[in-house]
Amino acid sequence: MSDQSLQSGSLSEQKRKEAYFTASQGQLIWARFRKNKAAMIAGIVLALMVLAGLIAPFLSPYDPTIAGRDKEYQNGAPQIPMFCDHNGCSWRPFLHSLKRSRSAKTNFRWVTEIDTEARRYVEFFPEGWKYTYFAFDIDLPGKALDYRVRGVTFDTHLFGIEEGGIHIFGTDSSGKDIFGRTLHAISTSLAVGTIGVLISFILALIIGGTSGYFGGRIDSFFQMLTDAVRTVPAIPLFMALAAFVPDEWSAEARFFFISIILGFIGWPTLARRVRTHLLTERNQEYVLAAKLCGASPAHIIGRHLLPSFTSYIIVDLVISFPYMVLSETALSFIGLGLKDPVNSLGVMLQNVTNADVLLNYQWYFIPVIFFMTLVLAFVFVGDGLRDAADPYSDHK
Repeated sequence: MSDQSLQSGSLSEQKRKEAYFTASQGQLIWARFRKNKAAMIAGIVLALMVLAGLIAPFLSPYDPTIAGRDKEYQNGAPQIPMFCDHNGCSWRPFLHSLKRSRSAKTNFRWVTEIDTEARRYVEFFPEGWKYTYFAFDIDLPGKALDYRVRGVTFDTHLFGIEEGGIHIFGTDSSGKDIFGRTLHAISTSLAVGTIGVLISFILALIIGGTSGYFGGRIDSFFQMLTDAVRTVPAIPLFMALAAFVPDEWSAEARFFFISIILGFIGWPTLARRVRTHLLTERNQEYVLAAKLCGASPAHIIGRHLLPSFTSYIIVDLVISFPYMVLSETALSFIGLGLKDPVNSLGVMLQNVTNADVLLNYQWYFIPVIFFMTLVLAFVFVGDGLRDAADPYSDHK
């Protein structure tokens, strides 16, 4: 019996070694990444936040713009559904009803009071405000360049309530639901970061790869260009661009403008790293063998040189996301980026600078928690991918 167990153990060990040596690079990276518990947890959190941003209209019971504001519940505190109260318990979550009244004690101002004797039950998958997915509207000069995709319209949401409103994160001064605004802000900030990172990533690979592979005068020219971009101060640049942007620009146009500008100023760091690596690798034997076989420079750079630099490219790409989100948030926070009615993390953070909010409406800080969680999740995932993509960091 012991001999059979030893034989089965040796076979399983042999199969494990065979699987290791025959695995692809992606499989090896995933196997190492799974060993990092902090990175795995951060990856799950990041995936959930990205998913919440993608399906934000479905998760939001009310329109996050001014069209969905609750006139009867302005600057309202978070409403947490409950199952039990002094009248007993229910299998359906509920909230107590609200009633507004005026009295001489409040100088005849409207005051919202909680009626603990009346219940409002939470409903799941109710019909509410309409939202559209996959809708595009491109309207460029010339009739031939007008392109519109109507998309698919839905009106079903995850939860709602029988009457009145349910605001689990509270409402702002105009009565807009902070829960819905936070989810849409995550989606907007991630979209800005994705476009900016994609532009900077492509520019960095092209400029850094060309500069490092050819060297000489081409390298000198691109390094002068890189230094020029790096020396441009970001805040004065955006102040000048903010003055240049017309007031009649739509929120979508301002959104794409900010994304493109962030991408065009964010590529120098990765380009320098790619250039340094290619300068040291371009004289290796496998590069010379590819040249003798007649491979083009683009083929050598894309198929031989850049894959050997995968770990640094991956970590730089992932780490660039939080910096892009931070940049958009900072610019929107100081009034140079996105503005209402666009919901972004920077736009929402503008509301927490008021002293009245700090003292009386602390639920305005809930989007700050999501913002910090999003940035930290990107950082932990980036660190985990860096260690997983580096073959010398594999600890058995």
